Parts: sequence; structure tokens; C-alpha cells
Amino acid sequence: MNIYADNAATTAMSAAAIDAMNLYLRDEFGNPSSLYSAGQRAREALDSARERIAACINADPRCIIFTSGGSESDNQAIISAAELGKRAGKTHIITSPIEHHAVLHTLKKLQKQGFDVTYLPVGTDGIVSAASVAAAIRPDTCLVTVMFANNEIGTVQPVAEIGAVCAERKVLFHTDAVQAVGHLPVDVTAQKISMLSASAHKFHGPKGVGFLYAARGIKLTPLIEGGAQERGLRAGTENVAGICAMAAALEESAASLEENSRKLACLRRKLIKGLSSIPHSALNGDAEKRLPSNVNFCFEGIEGESLLLLLDDKGISASSGSACTSGSLDPSHVLLAIGRPHAVAHGSLRISLGEDATEEQVEYIISSVTEVVAYLRGFSPVWRDLCAGKSEFIL
Repeated sequence: MNIYADNAATTAMSAAAIDAMNLYLRDEFGNPSSLYSAGQRAREALDSARERIAACINADPRCIIFTSGGSESDNQAIISAAELGKRAGKTHIITSPIEHHAVLHTLKKLQKQGFDVTYLPVGTDGIVSAASVAAAIRPDTCLVTVMFANNEIGTVQPVAEIGAVCAERKVLFHTDAVQAVGHLPVDVTAQKISMLSASAHKFHGPKGVGFLYAARGIKLTPLIEGGAQERGLRAGTENVAGICAMAAALEESAASLEENSRKLACLRRKLIKGLSSIPHSALNGDAEKRLPSNVNFCFEGIEGESLLLLLDDKGISASSGSACTSGSLDPSHVLLAIGRPHAVAHGSLRISLGEDATEEQVEYIISSVTEVVAYLRGFSPVWRDLCAGKSEFIL
């Protein structure tokens, strides 16, 4: 049995997205900035995609800027807010320690430029409270950036509550919604989101394309200088094929969001129950306030890399955390932030199910993980010391 269970890293393109992309790769390949009819047809397709994407998140189409993906969108949103804040004498930013590195690394760069960044603590559930945001806001706060849903442990933040706090205090609120868009209800107006980042390949669109939502009145700082594309906010000929594919994929995901969420949440609970029966294991993050598809566990006494390789031999594709840090030997910064010790954080497993997942596949994952964990512990000196009482169990 072959099971792809790493949808948080990337998803397969949908048939609708492929069809939309092929049309603008093969037939309607005009440059949308050209005045002749082929270019204007591409322009119309671009405008239509912007409107369709905006409708999926209840946004004004004029507030959608097309980018290369989530990381670029995060960078532009944060740098823009910082520039605006600096001009107003506000150089304080609030975030959490479990953000994606596209956010954290950008903030570290700003800190070197004199910005003060507050990293709000998260509990073992991986949730940032709106109350902690409210308490951290200062007169010089220019931005709050808290992700909608975590890419590793899947926890969903109280975005609407945080948005309400920021709106009341007149502070810009940015959310990295790369894992949320297409999988959770997103309404930038109701949730009072100032800026939002998204990436197509997380909801069955192509890689290398995404968008940034920025509410009207927010002056964005261009990261790429050149032409006047995207109203002068993002130079470079637009990826019409990728953008049209993204719109098709998002519309399809939004239309089936409720049905898919119910199905995946049931499978997620079954998976959590099954993996919880493995001795000295622990679920990372809140059991219910998480993405419908996400399950993240730590298993004491083993290394995550070995677990992944042996699961791959059994036909299961999973991960130990963010795909962006899969080459790193350091334990997940997210797991450390929620209180997992280094020794335990190294033995993590992230399973992110797709909409086509079945109960049979979940049962196979449970049996395979149980078998592989027992096998790895069988020749682990760390596990032998734990069982012999030379070391104390953590989980």
C-alpha cells in the first residue's frame, strides 16, 4: 500500500488546476501587459483569477497581490508593516516562537535594524491567546504577526479574536495562512485580518505561486523593483498559468471545505487514538483545535529520521516537521517552544492526510508506525537505558 501523508509539505495538483494551467501554458500564453488581443485575453484571465481568489476569502479583489508563494508574501507583509511603523515612530512587533521561518528570519533581520520583537509564549497546546496579544501591545507596536494554523503541529490560532484586539488597538495584524487557506474557513473581513499570506501548492495548486492580501489603505513596500505589474507592488511578468491554476484549485477546495473537514477530522481522531496506544508517545498540540488533516506525535527513544525511512519502506510518505527544515539536524523550534525536550523532539512524526484518505489507510499507518517504533526501540541504547532505569522517561 502506498500512502502519501505529507500534504502539509505539498499537495498534488488537482485536475481542475492542471487543466487551467495547461490552457495558459499552451494556447493563451500572451503577456498580460501587452496591448494586443492575446495579451488582453491573458489580462482578463488574470483579473478573473484575482476576483475568484478574493471571493474565497471575502476580500476586495484590489487587495490581492500575486507572489511566488507564502515566503515572499510573508516577507512583503512584514517588511511593509515595519516600514510604515518606522515612519510613524513605531518599531515594536509581536509574534510567536512557533511561526514559519519565513516570518522568524525576517523578524531577526528587522531586529538587527533596531526593531524590538516580542515573542509570545505558547503552552503545550501550541495556542497563542488573544489576551496575551492584548497585554503585549504597546504604544509603539506597529504589527502583530501570528500564523493562522501551524505547519508542524497543526494548531489553529484564535485568529478572529486576535484580529479584533488588533483592530480595537489600531495595530496591523498579519497572519501566515499558508496551511489554512483552502482547508479552514477564512474571512479577512469578519476576522479583521490586515494582511494574509497564502501559497497555491498547499491546496492542490502549482508550486511557485501564491498571493498576499493587504487591506485597502496599507501601503506595501515592493520587494522586487522593475515594471509596473501588480499596481507597481510586485515587478515581473505575472505567472498567468500558475495564477489561473491557483484560482481553480482554491475555488474547488473552498467548495468542498466543510465536507472534507468533517471527513478528515474523523480520520484524524482515529489516528490520534491509535498512535496514543504506543507506550511513551505524546500528541503535539491541542487534540481538537488543529487542522483536520494534521497529526503530530513524539515517540521517546527513537530518531525521527529512522522512523521516516522505515515508513517509506512500507509505502508511507510522512515527515518529522516542516519541509523547509528537513535538512537540518536541529530539533523542531516548534516542538521546543511547546516544551518538548531535545531528546523527545528528535523523535517526532508529522502525518498530514489528504482528502482522499481512507479508514483502511489510517489503520495501515497506525499498524506500521506501531511496528516501526517497536523495531527501532529494540536496538536503541537510549531505550535500553530508559527501560533499565538508568534514565527517566519523559513521556
